[in-house]
Amino acid sequence: MSQHIAKPRTTAVILAGGTGQRVGLSIPKQLLKIAGKAVIEHTLTTFEKADSIDDVIVLMAPGYVPDVEKIVAKAGFTKVKKIIEGGSTRNETTERAISALREGLAEGEDLNVLFHDAVRPLLSQRVIDDCVAALERYQAVDVAIPSADTIIVTRTHGEDGEFITEIPDRSRLRRGQTPQAFKLSTIRRAYDVAAGDPNFQATDDCSVVLKYLPDVPIHVVAGDEYNMKVTQPVDVFIADKLFQLASTAAPEQNGEEAYRELLTGKTVVIFGGSYGIGKDIAELAGSYGANVYALGRSTTGTHVENPEEVDDALSKAYAETGRIDYVVNTAGVLRIGKLAETDNATIEEALKVNYLAPVQIARSSYKYLAETKGQLLLYTSSSYTRGRAEYSLYSSTKAAMVNLTQALSDEWAGDGIRVNCINPERTATPMRTKAFGQEPSGSLLSSEAVARTSLDVLLSELTGHVIDVRQQDPTAGAARASGFEQALASVLDRQDGV
Repeated sequence: MSQHIAKPRTTAVILAGGTGQRVGLSIPKQLLKIAGKAVIEHTLTTFEKADSIDDVIVLMAPGYVPDVEKIVAKAGFTKVKKIIEGGSTRNETTERAISALREGLAEGEDLNVLFHDAVRPLLSQRVIDDCVAALERYQAVDVAIPSADTIIVTRTHGEDGEFITEIPDRSRLRRGQTPQAFKLSTIRRAYDVAAGDPNFQATDDCSVVLKYLPDVPIHVVAGDEYNMKVTQPVDVFIADKLFQLASTAAPEQNGEEAYRELLTGKTVVIFGGSYGIGKDIAELAGSYGANVYALGRSTTGTHVENPEEVDDALSKAYAETGRIDYVVNTAGVLRIGKLAETDNATIEEALKVNYLAPVQIARSSYKYLAETKGQLLLYTSSSYTRGRAEYSLYSSTKAAMVNLTQALSDEWAGDGIRVNCINPERTATPMRTKAFGQEPSGSLLSSEAVARTSLDVLLSELTGHVIDVRQQDPTAGAARASGFEQALASVLDRQDGV
């Protein structure tokens, strides 16, 4: 009989020993906030969600271990087992990690280990999985991408500056990224050999294996352009924008019984619930046993631009049911035209309904949602990434909804309130028909598909996310674009949307 061999445990080592000097900070750059969260929190979230990762240890810059402990505790990361101080050099930090990884190992037991820079927060699950899979065959794995730039080799000649001495063949050049993955026994052996070299110095771990274990092949896994390293001031800006523009996958749809179990007895307040997406959400939630308050100008006489009417609507729902679990705002107005030719009344209406109303709804909802640890759900438009001619009011207010979502999700995280934003593709709603007239059948997303995704988001643990809903999804009539690999493509797609 063949004996079953258990797969080795896989540990991610987050190398967070760097400082913020190159980005002009007095704190380590991994503690800098991007898209509402510290860079290292984004990185840890990626590994927390990775099915191929069993546990995580963090090597943090000296003096800042308590900061990471607070982040881990607040976020509830269950895979982070150790947070220890890194060394003064990359080599020393890796050696400390190897020592920590050896603790508790049985005789002859080996580990898969992935070393990853904390300041690469845009790492994809695909790269992690590919690295772990490669360790089934190889002892050392690097991640790299082709170089789009021509690389030159220079030499300095005194005060005359640098001169080119060589231009290598670009087709063979790669830009190294992380993670770098190893069998623990292999990287440990490489460092043991390197310890005998008085001139030992390395900036990454694959170079240690390459130099001191030349017989060990280092396999290369394809990285991606989004796996950037936050090193320079411009990187902070780019990373922040990528987080803002990249949308999140909506959670898997629940079964009918799960919907009923999760919604029965819950209170859902929907502003803009007279027709379209809001009405469809109301009907769906109600069919699963929720107490639904669908509010709208044409049905209940509720004007979202009037703070008193918003307060009264929420107060009434709370008085009658004793709770408010979800607040949804689908209310909006779409006015097309050149700004210079738009009258004051139209401008005021657009700002009040599309921007001030969601702000007031959020403020009024806070105390109720804090009590139930509930969720606020807002809506943006596919034009939020880039304003378009004759859509200045609509596009700018919808962009504001994304920023409001991200800001409030961070501001309210300590209260357990989740805040998300739905970004539907062009959708068949009365508001759109009024603005554009009848459009070809099948060219628009159905409001029912958007409502179904909205319900899934309400029942999820997501917060601070923009969730795309697209027509080409064959399973629900709505594609849920996700990940940073989709970000720029999504931006291009949205230019024709409203």
